Amino acid sequence: MSLLNRASRIVPAGSWSAAADHVALDYEARFLRRKRLVAASGAEFLVDLAEVTNLRGGEAFALEDGRLIEVRCGLEPVLVVTGDLTRLAWHIGNRHTPCQIETDRLVIRDDHVLEAMLRGLGARVDKRMEPFRPESGAYGTGRTMGHDHGHFHAHA
Repeated sequence: MSLLNRASRIVPAGSWSAAADHVALDYEARFLRRKRLVAASGAEFLVDLAEVTNLRGGEAFALEDGRLIEVRCGLEPVLVVTGDLTRLAWHIGNRHTPCQIETDRLVIRDDHVLEAMLRGLGARVDKRMEPFRPESGAYGTGRTMGHDHGHFHAHA
């Protein structure tokens, strides 16, 4: 068994110019610390970072042999939402759902319960396969995490 080439460093987006290969990762897969990945060429490598990292796409893994592997956002099932975006964004945010906010649309991961809710609120909802790049958390770069309301109060 051969040892995998290791990537222990991320090169930020915009600070590199040529990659030897690329890997397409969906939203969940772009949140990692240690994981075996397979690049588009079929080359395997091990990501071994010091801490859990949230990748947005455009970064590159720096392999020990000097090669760079570009991180691309993979296609995944999403819902593209249009309508009264301010109102719809409030309802999506109230459910602590990661959301990609654009000028003329909102994008969330495909979820039949949220789809029904949004349609009920008058939104137009289209199912698509697209890269998903939601907003980071309000307190810096990272993931939007839900929170536990506990069981000491009732929800109306």
